Amino acid sequence: MDLEALTRYCEGVSLPQAAILQELERETNLKTLKPRMLSGHLQGNVLYFLVQISGAKHILEIGTFTGYATLAMAYALSPDGHITTIEANPELAFISDKYFKKSGLSAQIHQIFGDAKEEVNKLSGPFDLVFIDAGKKDNAYYYEAVLPKVKSGGLILVDNVLWSGKVLDDPMDKHTQIIHDFNTQMSADSRVESLYLPMRDGLAIFRKK
Repeated sequence: MDLEALTRYCEGVSLPQAAILQELERETNLKTLKPRMLSGHLQGNVLYFLVQISGAKHILEIGTFTGYATLAMAYALSPDGHITTIEANPELAFISDKYFKKSGLSAQIHQIFGDAKEEVNKLSGPFDLVFIDAGKKDNAYYYEAVLPKVKSGGLILVDNVLWSGKVLDDPMDKHTQIIHDFNTQMSADSRVESLYLPMRDGLAIFRKK
């Protein structure tokens, strides 16, 4: 089975990609060194639906990159909702700021540049939904830092949990082992209900009890 072709098929029959997100994706591919870090059409739709279905109003995103996932979630927000998004690399602001303003949603997006491990501890919450898409070796740290700040019934999403399928390798390299250890620990965490989706590079969804 050709997974890439199947993904393109799913994109073709799913909610169309907003024109501004299509433009942002193109510019990200042209002007960044690692455009694959962008969430993309199908995952963007998943984020949009999760925000819409859950009714999340207070969202935290760890790892903005160029802002694709930020906007995908922002489009699902009610007028009184907002997103706080943290990015370590301020040099990406020339793209994210441009599209936040262009979308007309910049008033609902609060962007912070800095070390997320420090910035997260400055935030009080409570959050309805948290999307973690930053340095994978720090997933466990971010998870434990945000869990007390997520309301009961709220969601924590973690990206890249399958690491291009390398979690099936035997032996695993050290980076993959960190991700596998995180996945194993989370599957046994009685504080949440967990769902892992083999979509793109793997998306984990945790619902706080």
